[in-house]
Amino acid sequence: MATPDRRTFLGTSIAGLAAAFGPPARAAETEASVAPPRSFVYPFRIGEVEAWSISDADLELGEGLDLMWPREAHPRMTELMQQHGESTATLPLYVNVLVLRHGNEVVLFDAGFGGRGNPKLGWLADGLASIGILPDQVTAGFLSHAHSDHLNGFISDGRPAFPNAAFHLLPEELAFWQGKDPDFSKSKRDKRPIPGMIDEVRRNFDILRSHTQPVKDGDKLLNGLVTVHAAPGHTAGHACFRIRSGNAELLHLMDLAHHHLLMFADPAWTIAFDHDPQTAVVTRRRFWSGAAERRTRCFGFHLPWPGLGHIVSDGPVYRWQAEPWRWLA
Repeated sequence: MATPDRRTFLGTSIAGLAAAFGPPARAAETEASVAPPRSFVYPFRIGEVEAWSISDADLELGEGLDLMWPREAHPRMTELMQQHGESTATLPLYVNVLVLRHGNEVVLFDAGFGGRGNPKLGWLADGLASIGILPDQVTAGFLSHAHSDHLNGFISDGRPAFPNAAFHLLPEELAFWQGKDPDFSKSKRDKRPIPGMIDEVRRNFDILRSHTQPVKDGDKLLNGLVTVHAAPGHTAGHACFRIRSGNAELLHLMDLAHHHLLMFADPAWTIAFDHDPQTAVVTRRRFWSGAAERRTRCFGFHLPWPGLGHIVSDGPVYRWQAEPWRWLA
């Protein structure tokens, strides 16, 4: 792993920040003198539901296209990136947390990195405070998968960060991490941080055990507000979520896409963090096809903030069409 510099804040693994990015103290040192605003919060609505996109981090993955597979497609990836004025040396890491409020329910979809003593990440708590939501007001947390930028924000100082929230995830995700030997044999990621990552996930799951209420593919929760969709490949129990209110709908894509060009121009292009790349491709094609055909409004955890848009079919490929900002009064 290369050494972080002041320009790029190098990262190598979304899944294991402490292990793979290096110790938090070193990461904080990199950009300690550059403190961005502590919360970017975008309000919008899904029918009768109040919604916000809260940015939790501002990072760059310094490996750039070296994170992308297959290797033989790198010339095409490079051409695409250059056509759109995008850097191939680094890839942006947006971390957009979806928050809903409807009646007495306050719902999170993943919770970001959590507090790490680094000004470049862990902004969710400040974002929630800025819209008047206290941790004990959160009633439900949905976890797409257990990589650190999704799971760790559910933990604070060794305790559940949202003490009154039910914690929902697919049982396949629990089983994978809690099994005797979690299988990373198909993943292209650096294998060295994996033991530490597994230990961290297991500790966090133990902390959240009393709050955990597993859900199944197709389950509808909160009076039909949220539908759970199994979307395996990135991890064994990776999930997407569909939010419906009246005639309005939003499909949360979670980690089906890590880049606003690369995962759409060719759904067969994968990122090193996928546990099972071939399954991830099959899943992505299914979701892209359905969302494009139905013109479903979508939300992307790793797409440019605030992460709202549509997937558009463009001949044999797709493209991400970001939704214009509309600031609410």
